[in-house]
Formats: sequence, C-alpha cells, structure tokens
Amino acid sequence: MSVSQRLKEIRDGFEPAFWVANISEIFERLAYYGAFSSLANYLHETLNIPTEQTGSLAGLFGGMVWFLAILGGAVADRLGFRRALSLAYLILGCAYFLLGSLGAAWMAPVRHSVPLLGLVAFVLVLPALGISMVKPSVVGTTARASRENVRSIGYSIYYTLVNIGGVAGPFIASWAHRHLGVENVFRVSALSVLVMFVAVLLFFKEPRRSSEVQTATLAETARNLFTVITNPRFMLFLLIFSGYWIVFWQQYIVLPIYIHGYIDPHADVELILITDAVTVICLQFLATYLTQKIPAFRAITIGTLISALGWLIVASHPAVWAVVLSIFVVALGEIVLSPRYYEYVSRLAPPGQQGTYMGFAFVPIGIGSLVGGWLGGKLIHYYGEVVQRPAHVWWAISGIGMGTTLLMWLYRFVVKTDLTAVDS
Repeated sequence: MSVSQRLKEIRDGFEPAFWVANISEIFERLAYYGAFSSLANYLHETLNIPTEQTGSLAGLFGGMVWFLAILGGAVADRLGFRRALSLAYLILGCAYFLLGSLGAAWMAPVRHSVPLLGLVAFVLVLPALGISMVKPSVVGTTARASRENVRSIGYSIYYTLVNIGGVAGPFIASWAHRHLGVENVFRVSALSVLVMFVAVLLFFKEPRRSSEVQTATLAETARNLFTVITNPRFMLFLLIFSGYWIVFWQQYIVLPIYIHGYIDPHADVELILITDAVTVICLQFLATYLTQKIPAFRAITIGTLISALGWLIVASHPAVWAVVLSIFVVALGEIVLSPRYYEYVSRLAPPGQQGTYMGFAFVPIGIGSLVGGWLGGKLIHYYGEVVQRPAHVWWAISGIGMGTTLLMWLYRFVVKTDLTAVDS
C-alpha cells in the first residue's frame, strides 16, 4: 500500500468524535501530569509530609484514578461518552483547584479541624472521580469511532496524543512552579480541564454503536462487571501486569524525592520528567511499525523487561544525566507494550461493553500506583534515611520488574486461554 493510500485510509477511518475525544485527552493529560510532576515534592516540601506518607499519598492520587476506571467505564457506557466526558471535566476542574488550595489561608479552618493526612488523602481522591470517566470514554470512543483496518493506528494516535499532554503538563508545571508558586501548578491544571468541559459540550457528537441497538441497562451493566470479575484467567493476567506499573510509577512517586534529596536539591524535576513523554512522541509510531508483527502478549512482556532494566542506570550512577537516561529506557518499554495492551484488551470486549472492558484494562495501572506508592515510600525511607544507601531503591524496583517479566512468561506458557486469540 502506498503512502497516499495509507493516509487516505487514516483520514477516512475515523469519525469526528475520535479526534475531539483524543484532542481533549491532550489537555486532560496536561492537567494530570502537570499536577503529578509537582505532587510528591509539594506534599513533602510544602506541606511537610514525611517520605513514607508522601509515597503512599502520591500513589493514592495515581491509584484511585485508575482503579475507579472500572466504575467509570460502566458509567460511561450507561450515560454515553459525551455526557460522561463533560461531567468528568467539570469535576476535574473543581478537584484540581481544591488540591492547589490545601495550604491557602481560607482552608485554615478545615486544616485545623481534621488531621492533615486525612484531608490531603480526601482531596487527592477527588480527581479520580473525573478521570475515571475520561479514560474509558476516550479509549471507548477510539474503539467505537475507528474502522477495523485503522484501529491499531487509532490506539497509537491516542497514546501519542496522551504523551503530548504528558510533555506539556510538566513543562507548564515547571514554568508555573518557578513564576507563580507550586500551588498554582494545580490551578493551571484546573483551567485546562475546564476549557475541555466547554469543548466537549460544543463539538463532541456521540459515536455510532456498531452492532448494538441500545445502551445496556443498569442490570446488564452489573452483569457485565460480574462477568469480567469472575473470569479468573483474565483477572490473573491483570494482577501480574500490575507489577509493570509498580516499576513505571516510581518516576513520579520516588524519583522526585530521590533527585532533590540525593542528587541535586535545585534540579528542575518537572522538566526532567518530560523525558518519558518526549520519548513516546518521537518514537511511538516507529516502535509500533517495528513491532507490529510481534504477537501482542509477547510485545507486552518484552516492554515490561525493557522498563525494568532501565532503572539499573540510575542505580549505578546517581546523577541527573543517569536519571534522564533511565527514564528514556523506561519509556522505550512503555511504547513497545502500551498500544498493544489496549488493543489486546479492547478486542475482547463484546459490543456495548467497550467502556466496561477498558475500565478493567486500567486496573493494573491503579494497583501499580497504590502498591507502588506504599512500597516506594517504604523503600526511600529505609534505604535513604535508615541505612543511607538510597541507590538500592532502584535495584529493588528493577528486581520487581524482572520478576513481573518472569511471571508474564510463565502465564503465557502455562495458561491456555481465549485471550491468546488476538495473538494469532
């Protein structure tokens, strides 16, 4: 197929809703990664929360976002993607503003009335209510508004646009942190998603429902959830894959504290964290092309191993350049596995259940953040503050990734299931 034919196939293969949803995802990711890139040091340095609790709270922020995607996907199927997206962006705007106001004078009566950790935990969960509907809605729209012959490309476009937001978020967060104060990083995030609230209302049209006649009823939605939950092989796969995200999320949970505490207290963490998203933007389509003939499950396993090995660089060389190189290698693993993972799960979804299945696709990301936050906080406290060997944190994290790779290989070798159908 010629380049012009392929471009025409891409141009004609997506409904307008695909582009509106995915462009809105740029701004949602800008808000999320802008907030996340500043969060750990904001909690530790501005709100004076100890390292162990900082890790757990940062993990809570990321984990609840993805864990609640299970319900968010079901809600999106029921409400429709347009209503779910607009409601989600409105919730997010309010949540990010409140997060940036935790230290404000007008919040003083609340801070004095409840324990600080409880207040922070409550506020950190609020963005999850919005994002839990955004992610399944955008990925579900990508599935529903893409023709079969360009669906794999659609997921690569989705993931690339996610990472454009991932670049813009920390970059804008760095500027806001330096010129407006760290609290206003979160208020900029609030403004970003409120603009998308308006954009969805004006431009998003509900995509077609390929073969289903109507939206699932609440009872049918409950049955869909139960069907997925009671599929032990699928749930085991998701649980094993959570190990990858324990490894991945450390760049937002432990790495900022590690950089400021053990490498350079004046380093611009937000700019350093841009490395991951820049790598994805520059290399995603090339990686997709080079790995398109590799079976999906095998690509997921290879990507997991690459990311695990990436942290060995900063483990061996505690320097800013090594941090950047580690993140680059972690990102290489990410671009090998992520689009194939979403494709892998989306093809399992029966008509009308794309949101539900894609909601479960985000479960490993949530588990990885929750467990990774708790574990990362423990590791940086023990190795950094107790035995004063902070580099050992990264040997431990890499070991978790290699263990996950082994479990993925054993799963693929031992479990014979219809999940492998998409590999054929």
